[in-house]
Amino acid sequence: MFSKRLVRILGVVLFVLINIVLLSISAKHTHRHTIIDRLVIAGVAPLQECVINTMRFCRNIWRHYFYLVEAREECDRIKGMIAKAEIEKSRYLESELACERLRELLEVKSEVSHRILPAQVVGLDPSGWFKTVIINKGTKEGVSKGMAVIAPGGIVGHVVGAYYRYAKVLLIIDRNSAIDALVQRTRSRGIVEGDTSENCRFKYIARKADIKIGDIVISSGLDGLFPKGLRVGAISEISVPPSGLFQEVRVRPFVDFTRLEELLVILE
Repeated sequence: MFSKRLVRILGVVLFVLINIVLLSISAKHTHRHTIIDRLVIAGVAPLQECVINTMRFCRNIWRHYFYLVEAREECDRIKGMIAKAEIEKSRYLESELACERLRELLEVKSEVSHRILPAQVVGLDPSGWFKTVIINKGTKEGVSKGMAVIAPGGIVGHVVGAYYRYAKVLLIIDRNSAIDALVQRTRSRGIVEGDTSENCRFKYIARKADIKIGDIVISSGLDGLFPKGLRVGAISEISVPPSGLFQEVRVRPFVDFTRLEELLVILE
């Protein structure tokens, strides 16, 4: 028995052969319109239409394929240009921000009468036990232990270790840091010590001292580390305990220690 698939193939082949024969017969009578002509047209026209439509469909697919390839290449090229433009934009923005920070440093340098050395933060304390940063200036440039370090906002800390090309700076928010300070408005004196948070404690402020939230705290210059008049921060909390001689005061530093990049070392 013949399979259905074979029967279909033989039927298509037979149909094509019949149409070829009819076309040959019709070609001999080009100017006559007989029944054979009509049979030829009726049989051949659908076949030719099917073939032409198939060829046209394949041609369109082929063209569209090349169009898609070209469009994809163009899209990739445009994406590359956009990525390059974004990189250039980021570089220009970073340069602009760096210039702004340097301008602020120059303003601070003009306000301080001491010799000052610009430095950049190149590392953080990896242990997490101390709040310190590493700067890219050391004994080669004249940096030594105990020198004060400032930023446009105010006091950053002081050098606790100096090496040939680098130095370690202890931040004022570290518990081991202490600054002899004054309330700028009333001249009330105390000691600013670091805390575990981003704030500092302002210790030894008498209960009767005239202070209020927002008062600016500056260095007194009596500790031998920081010159007088450098800004430390602003009073953020005040509480008076039921007993004792002193108020409990907290100071929020003006320096944002999470964004330290360029610093100034006071060389005297």
